[in-house]
Amino acid sequence: MLLSDITALRAPSGWEDEARNAIRREAEDILKDREGRVYGDTMGNLYAFRRGTDSALPHVMLAAHMDEVGFIVRFAGEDGLLRIDSVGGIDPRCAVSKRVIVGEGTVPGVIGVKAIHLMSAEDRKKAPDFAHIFIDIGAKDKAEAERLCPPGSYATFESEYREFGDGFVKAKALDDRAGCMILLNVLRESGYAGDMTCVFTVQEEVDLRGARIAARRVMPDAAIIVDTTTANDMGMTDAHQQVTRCGDGPALTFMDKRAIIPQRMRELALCAAKKHGMPVQIKRGAGGGTDAGEIQLAGAGVPCLSIVIPCRYIHSPASVCKLSDIDAAQALTLAVLGEFEARSEQP
Repeated sequence: MLLSDITALRAPSGWEDEARNAIRREAEDILKDREGRVYGDTMGNLYAFRRGTDSALPHVMLAAHMDEVGFIVRFAGEDGLLRIDSVGGIDPRCAVSKRVIVGEGTVPGVIGVKAIHLMSAEDRKKAPDFAHIFIDIGAKDKAEAERLCPPGSYATFESEYREFGDGFVKAKALDDRAGCMILLNVLRESGYAGDMTCVFTVQEEVDLRGARIAARRVMPDAAIIVDTTTANDMGMTDAHQQVTRCGDGPALTFMDKRAIIPQRMRELALCAAKKHGMPVQIKRGAGGGTDAGEIQLAGAGVPCLSIVIPCRYIHSPASVCKLSDIDAAQALTLAVLGEFEARSEQP
């Protein structure tokens, strides 16, 4: 599946059907001539299990989340404007004046806020919040607005996929459809001889809820989480505050708000990268989080590795990654699986 296709899918947290259906079709096609199966759970997670030929190797779970940040309609006012809440962490400053698509009827809309010339001097000093932000779908009144977009309807950013500049790509939902694309490619290309389960999780953006269920269902011996992370590499930022840099390869997380990655797992990845001459960087900050925060707690504990792709303007309609970093994250994931095999052969 092309990155342009997978990022175009609309799948905010809790409404991942479109992404899940497309990924299921791709995974089933990949596994049609192999021993394995594709299945789901009541939470909405999607699993693609491929049976290995060497039972002595660890059962590895690879995880990437299908969901993206978005909005949900709370109600419509008498003026026909939709009052909303964010689904996942969206900076309100990046939402104002952006185009969105609302509901199953794909109703076009624009995110609005009170005009600046009508704001008080005090209001102008503050960033808007979602209590004062709305979606304008051009409805004439409350009845029409709620007929087109009833309360509970989801909205997603409308954003064109575009490759630009020196190997960069701009799109919505690079977090974490880039990871989903990588997992599909690994499922297709990996020669790993152990059991492998690729899990496309739901509701990562709202407290890693899907991973909590998935890890306890799979009960793997080890897990690799492929996700995106903040790239704060703009020129006005001091070097020590540049969490990751686009173009320097995927980053390895040592700690974030939800997980501490075992040193042996990071060393395994660094060894694989060095062996194959792959670019890799260490994430300099401990903010954010990935599905590793829940996967590590399953059963008696699961050693996790987080491979993250630097992403500028994350959780916006214009997230930016470098294509070479995405390719390198995929190559590193394959190399780490190979390292599991190499180490099992050592006396």
